[in-house]
Amino acid sequence: MYVYEVKNMTCGGCVNGVKKAVLTVDPNAQVEVDLASKKVTVESSRPSTEFVDALTTASYEARTAH
Repeated sequence: MYVYEVKNMTCGGCVNGVKKAVLTVDPNAQVEVDLASKKVTVESSRPSTEFVDALTTASYEARTAH
């Protein structure tokens, strides 16, 4: 399971965009988005870097949350 912080996620449209970006990497991934905390949780067997790259390509500032 991966948790990302997406600082520039500000609305429901952003939530949909983030989910879409994650699902382009792994259509079977389980994605949970918490807009209030700006955190995205992804459960997938794909490498974490692929999700960061997809989110960055979709214009979201994503980084691994600690």
